[in-house]
Formats: sequence, structure tokens, C-alpha cells
Amino acid sequence: MTNSERQRLVKDYLGKTVRIVIDRPVGYVHKKAKYELVYPVNYGYIPGVLGGDGEELDVYLLGVDEAVEEYTCRIIGIVYRKNDVEDKLIAAPEGQTFTRAQIEDAIHFQEQYYDTFVEVLE
Repeated sequence: MTNSERQRLVKDYLGKTVRIVIDRPVGYVHKKAKYELVYPVNYGYIPGVLGGDGEELDVYLLGVDEAVEEYTCRIIGIVYRKNDVEDKLIAAPEGQTFTRAQIEDAIHFQEQYYDTFVEVLE
């Protein structure tokens, strides 16, 4: 998948309501080779939609503080990764909004390892 195809894919979801499956809920510990990530937010994917890495398209879910297995939410932003093969979506419960700074703070635990730009739904 080219960069432009990748960006077009995620851009198409901005503002849409989707159902996501959570595979890394709040508190999940992901052990990496050199470090561990503890997820302060729910993190999952849109079933059946492939992202730039050939796996299902990843979504950060903000505004839901307890661990959930799935959630219907609105896509409120995009994390464009300049130095990776995939981009990520940002979702929130219907009616909730977050500023760019709030989003960047919430996802910093993982995105600190990438060169990213966050686009927020206006």
C-alpha cells in the first residue's frame, strides 16, 4: 500500500461512526524487546479493514476509562506516522471531542517512538 493510498484510507473514516474491537484494553501491558507499553487507553481495530501494515486498521479509543471488548464510536482524528508503514485512527464516544494537545498527550505512550502528525476533526 502506498503512502497516498494509506492516507486516503484513514481520511475516509474521519467523522464516521464505526464499531471497533478492543484487543489491548486500558491497563494492558505489551512487552516489547527493549521496553514495555502500558496502555492508558483502549486500543483496537476496525474488523475487516486492512491498514498499511496488512493487518486490521488500528484505533485509539479516548474517553472510555474502563476496559471494554468492543465499542461503537466516532472517528475524531488521525495519527499519520511519517516513519512507519501504517497510520492510526482516533475515536471517541459520540458527542465527545478532544483537542490536538489532549489527543497527543493520551497517545504519547506509544507514539513517542514515531514521527507523527495528528489531524483532528474540526
